[in-house]
Amino acid sequence: MNGKQVHRYIQKYAEATGCRIVEKSPSHLTVKLSPQADRELTNRPYYWSYVDRAGVEPETMTYLFVTDRSRYEELAREREESEARAQQSANPMEQAAQSALGRSIGFVHSSVSGVRTPREDMYFGARKLDQLFEAARTGGSFVYLFQEPERRSLHPTESVAYTAWLGVNLRVEFACDMKREEIHSFGVSLATGAVVERFHERLIDLRMTPRLPANVHTAKNGITLGKAMSLIESSLERKLRGADFSWAEAASRRLEEELEIVAHYYDRLLESAEEEQRAAVEEQYATRKEEIRWQFEPRVTASSINCGIFHLEGIE
Repeated sequence: MNGKQVHRYIQKYAEATGCRIVEKSPSHLTVKLSPQADRELTNRPYYWSYVDRAGVEPETMTYLFVTDRSRYEELAREREESEARAQQSANPMEQAAQSALGRSIGFVHSSVSGVRTPREDMYFGARKLDQLFEAARTGGSFVYLFQEPERRSLHPTESVAYTAWLGVNLRVEFACDMKREEIHSFGVSLATGAVVERFHERLIDLRMTPRLPANVHTAKNGITLGKAMSLIESSLERKLRGADFSWAEAASRRLEEELEIVAHYYDRLLESAEEEQRAAVEEQYATRKEEIRWQFEPRVTASSINCGIFHLEGIE
């Protein structure tokens, strides 16, 4: 994930959570956090518990997110040099006025301002960016969206039918002493029960909105969410049955080899162990066998990454 991708991600997160972008350039974003984003990113539980109890208007933080450090600092130096030249070129009358103003109200350092703006250098692996990822995963684990119509109805009484789809992204993990992951995306029409693979590709080019568009009605659901999830599970099982499991056979052979090596070691250890030590050695042996099985035994697990209800144009 390069700097431009990080920059776009932060901007999308800010827009999605209702933050106000105070200032931006290709190398930075100054963002006034929304209450939702402030709760997720600033780790101020005591402040927010006070706001919730007292019912006062919250004062959210402002962050400076730097996505291209070298470019940002170069521009900052150029700006400081430009301001210094402007001060040097000021005429004597202006300098005298500034001097008199300083004597009357005192010296105020230019770095002092009313609002503290913490700076965060954002790059892949940065702690604050990881917080954004986690907040997006938590807040975006389930969505409820409508497709925006490609064309508006010319007649106010015309209504377009929309079908509700259950879309689920699944992570399938093939694990032994090595690990491989696959991402599968399924969609199920709640009207007809039709199952579509690679459902996310169907959604990529569509414009979605959380609000029901004008002149749109939703078709009646023909199946329940539980039935739709069962259809997805069945489709995934059929797909996995046709997968290549030679890796599992190889892992099972490695498991047997490791168990034989451990058995050879502990059998000799038990033969020479004193009677009072035998119970401890047997417990250690059993623990070691469980550890080896956990490491080498082949297994396939599936888990949900995120899901949502998507209302799409047409009856399918």
